[in-house]
Amino acid sequence: MTPEQLKASILQYAIQGKLVEQRPEEGTGEELYQQIQAEKQRLIAEKKIKKEKQLAEIPEDEIPFDIPESWKWVKVGEIGSWGAGATPPRTNPAYYGGTIPWLKTGDLNDGLINEIPEFITDLALEKTSVRLNPVGSVLMAMYGATIGKLGILEIPATTNQACCACIPYNGIHNRYLFYYLMSMRRTYISMAEGGAQPNISKEKIVNSLFPLPPLAEQKRIVAKIEKLFPLVDRYAVAYEKLEQFNAKFPEDMKKSILQYAIQGQLVEQRPEEGTGEELYQQIQAEKQRLIQEKKIKKEKPLAEISEDEIPFDIPESWKWVRLSDIIDVRDGTHDSPKYVPMGIPLVTSKNLSNGTIDYGNVKYITQEDADKINARSMVDDDDILFAMIGSIGNPVLVKKDREFCIKNMALFKKHANTDISMRYMYWFFFFIQYKLKKEASGGVQSFISLTRFREYLVPLPPFAEQKRIVAKIEELLPLCERLK
Repeated sequence: MTPEQLKASILQYAIQGKLVEQRPEEGTGEELYQQIQAEKQRLIAEKKIKKEKQLAEIPEDEIPFDIPESWKWVKVGEIGSWGAGATPPRTNPAYYGGTIPWLKTGDLNDGLINEIPEFITDLALEKTSVRLNPVGSVLMAMYGATIGKLGILEIPATTNQACCACIPYNGIHNRYLFYYLMSMRRTYISMAEGGAQPNISKEKIVNSLFPLPPLAEQKRIVAKIEKLFPLVDRYAVAYEKLEQFNAKFPEDMKKSILQYAIQGQLVEQRPEEGTGEELYQQIQAEKQRLIQEKKIKKEKPLAEISEDEIPFDIPESWKWVRLSDIIDVRDGTHDSPKYVPMGIPLVTSKNLSNGTIDYGNVKYITQEDADKINARSMVDDDDILFAMIGSIGNPVLVKKDREFCIKNMALFKKHANTDISMRYMYWFFFFIQYKLKKEASGGVQSFISLTRFREYLVPLPPFAEQKRIVAKIEELLPLCERLK
């Protein structure tokens, strides 16, 4: 249960008479109601309030829930003097800049109000329909995005017409009224009418129902609410931390699984599967054959791997290699071909998403331009794409269902007849993308050079172990997704 739901439940218990016990010695809601009616008649006789139109009786089928027998259902308009505010004409500067606080609904804070930024003059109070509300008045917003927002005045103040104010009669605890209105906020919002600027009228507010307990019980209800709400606020801090943890946990677990995988800790090592060194030598022999057959070019030798480059320990049967030692590293075009309405898709970093190519917003180039790009960087099945400019990462293991070309991204290809699992390499790239994103940030545009890719260190296990690692990763990662 969220903190907001918990507070709503507390308020619901409160207004249903379930938060504190009933005490016969405190009287009844009916007795209090009669006292309030007598006070109203006195105030009318003294011309302190106006006689209002009689509110309709409450039919049985309108009662929303049961309340204790000692309580009474009344109308909200019967427990206080309600009035909306007004805005003195802005065209008359003599109405503004005085000493009387003038509140707008944006000043409501669902709490006590003791500071109001705008003021009007005594002349505005005398000449316009603004009403001065005394300390203790309960305010509620009636218009726009702030509908249902509340406040209790700690200073006398006027309001604009978007705000309705209640001066509670004797026998009504203003905080009990405040919490009741808070519990009804969703109901009032649902009663609002209008489009861009929805509003709820004062008439709807005063005709809504109000569960009336004896005054002493109102006070005990308020005390209980104000004892419980700070506990909920403390719970909210822990809840927020838990929510943050739960939000991060699946992704953190995913990273941990991949880290265990590339460190050789996800599956056991089996001597009968050989070693990374043996696999490395097989790949080098195959590369030499391809060079002799002029199927690939001879590359400049890469620097030896120094001890201080090694980022973590790996099993003895594995071998640290540079990426270009074991796979073909190249990139797509960095030019900007002329786009055409239809033609060959030109895939860029913005088209890589969640391990797939999104052709939804792809641009097209001519077949002639595509042939030029593909002469250098033809993409085949089981190649890996990796954004190297802008949105770094988002690796994709290609399952080619159409012809396309690539721009501003790295392309990793397996050498023919070599025992490299491109799915293992895909998960390796998936893991290192987080580090590369940090490494590439800071400039005008994030960028990872092809040289950086070629020199990147890769932990190389035997081929059979690569396949077992992939199987274990793909068994565990769906479990992480279920945690979201």
